[in-house]
Amino acid sequence: MTDDPRPEQEQPAVEAEPETAASGSAEPAPYSEPVAASVPGISSQAAAEAQPEVAAAEDDEEEYEPAPRQRPEIPGADLIPDIVTDSEEFLDAEARAAAEAEAEAAAARAREQEQDADEAQPIADAAIDLAAGARYTATGKRKTAVARVILKPGTGAYQINGRALEAYFPRDTLQRMIRQPLEAVGYESRMDVVARMHGGGMAAQAGALRHGISRALLEADPNLRGELKRRGFLTRDSRVKERKKAGLKKARKRPQFSKR
Repeated sequence: MTDDPRPEQEQPAVEAEPETAASGSAEPAPYSEPVAASVPGISSQAAAEAQPEVAAAEDDEEEYEPAPRQRPEIPGADLIPDIVTDSEEFLDAEARAAAEAEAEAAAARAREQEQDADEAQPIADAAIDLAAGARYTATGKRKTAVARVILKPGTGAYQINGRALEAYFPRDTLQRMIRQPLEAVGYESRMDVVARMHGGGMAAQAGALRHGISRALLEADPNLRGELKRRGFLTRDSRVKERKKAGLKKARKRPQFSKR
């Protein structure tokens, strides 16, 4: 009787250890099926299945050769440094600013040309009665200037306070501004303008005269309102000089401050 409580058929078989050589050095026995079978809890069939896998793993370890270590590549080592001095940077900034200013100026010129071309085209649907006794009157204002205008059939002559347009308004810009309404409707050579004016200065009187001619054309043909208003001829320019304030030299200009 043994002290092991398990039945005799369940006790594992213990084999004798292999004898060592006379020199005293012993080599371990290869992993075989009898040795695997002697390990408790491992059946002979499982040991037989695991033996080829262990052998294959040993072959892989023998065949694996570690690759030689390479120095890591430095990012951007192949790039050429682009060094920009302070002077070149400022020159580039000035060049960019000049290019942007030139582009804006070109765009502004293009818009002005389109606007001038649009205003130069006369209104096609203008229908004004040019009978012998036709008279169209209106009043135009600008700042403190007031112009009372009469339009009548004629050859395109202007009479302002008994004087010709060129004599009363010597500036070419003011003359072109005054002629704009009649040129817009295409009647610049078919109607005469008689005006009486007072108040304001030269520029204010020119604006008042243009406003009065535009309103007189509206009296002649109400269908011109949309086109004349789109071109800004019927808009009363309400801008006036701001009044002087007490304690100031002008409307907003202050006296020079002196600390001592």
